[in-house]
Amino acid sequence: MKYRTLGQTEIRVSPIAMGCMSLCANATYEDIPVEQAIATVHAAIDAGINFFDNAPMYGQGEAERRLGLALKGRRRDSVVIADKVSSQTLSAQEVLSECEQSLRLLQTDYIDLYQIHWPRRVVPLDETLSAMEKLVSDGKVRAIGVCNFGPIDLAAAMEKHRILTDQICYNLLYRAAEFELREECVRRRVGILCYSPIAQGLLTGRFASADEVPDLRARSRHFSSKRPQARHSEPGCEAETFATIERIRQICRRIELPMADVAMAWLLHQPGVLAVLAGASRPEQVRRNVAAADITLSPQVLDELDHATRELKHKLGPNLDPWQTDSRVR
Repeated sequence: MKYRTLGQTEIRVSPIAMGCMSLCANATYEDIPVEQAIATVHAAIDAGINFFDNAPMYGQGEAERRLGLALKGRRRDSVVIADKVSSQTLSAQEVLSECEQSLRLLQTDYIDLYQIHWPRRVVPLDETLSAMEKLVSDGKVRAIGVCNFGPIDLAAAMEKHRILTDQICYNLLYRAAEFELREECVRRRVGILCYSPIAQGLLTGRFASADEVPDLRARSRHFSSKRPQARHSEPGCEAETFATIERIRQICRRIELPMADVAMAWLLHQPGVLAVLAGASRPEQVRRNVAAADITLSPQVLDELDHATRELKHKLGPNLDPWQTDSRVR
């Protein structure tokens, strides 16, 4: 696996990162035994993954605790831990106290990449980022990033502060980043971290229709607002989504590669993308995820995938928030 440099730092990260949300029970995933979670993290390290993305919101700190248990006894400088501040207002005091809690749960004395999880717009952004920079000067954080920031918020953040990454929802079925944000990240040298790379399982090909998708995975704007867990007010685009999935499936069959692998490899071919965050709850899933890093897609296949997903891209539009009509991302 060829490692990539995190901005203008000495931090080297694997292009396939492990998203830690699936290490414990939460709104999307069912619980797994602690021993299984630890084995999954160990399998990731053995497969060459050194980049782990976590957040206090994942199981109310349980995912952080389990990652800390899994990394106990390992060389701390051999892994890169990304975590987030997820507090209600993102005030300076909340940033400092939440970081201390994350450090305790992770059983470490520093976090490599500390990120704002979602924009809150309660206190001035400068207050939040200045507190994060204090953590850097105190040696508790090495670098600062953001999540779910659109071009307006990103520009505001970078007026005074050094932002190295923006973590966003980006996949073959959700290409909102390409309307403006991706180009802005490239221009500003901000690495894109892609979450939901297989669209919560849609890009594995496991679901033949929208009716087969469980409600907890059918909350996005791809699906009707009538689904029980939906927070948006749109009719959805279920027919277009599954027609797009079928076109992707046909391309993958022809090149004889699994859809999920192609979906992650496609992201790694996109301008500005630093890493793809792939969740896993079993060691064998990790080994499957890693395979995508070694796939080179030809210009012809990339063009075919672009054409296969373009209609859906324009149907969903530039709203960077996959779950809400009134975007929290601007």
